[in-house]
Amino acid sequence: MEDSNKLPYFFLGLGIGVTAGLLFAPKSGEETRGFLKSKATESTDYLRKRTEDIQSSAADLVERSKEAVQRQREQLAAAVEAGKKAYRDSVVTEG
Repeated sequence: MEDSNKLPYFFLGLGIGVTAGLLFAPKSGEETRGFLKSKATESTDYLRKRTEDIQSSAADLVERSKEAVQRQREQLAAAVEAGKKAYRDSVVTEG
């Protein structure tokens, strides 16, 4: 079965599952709606916190990467300068 043919079956199964869950729920409709609303709120809060955590981690990673690049740039500049100095010293001592 192709992937494009599986998607409608997924949604059909999802709909049947939700319907069966609501029909056979041990709580009243109002209690079930309240429960679903509280879980949705918890999920939203969880996702918001995780998003903030990920953004903070990403910002820290970017900052550390910038610092590492700066250190490498400084080391490379120092190495190039040392190479120039060594070349000048060897030319002066030979000449």
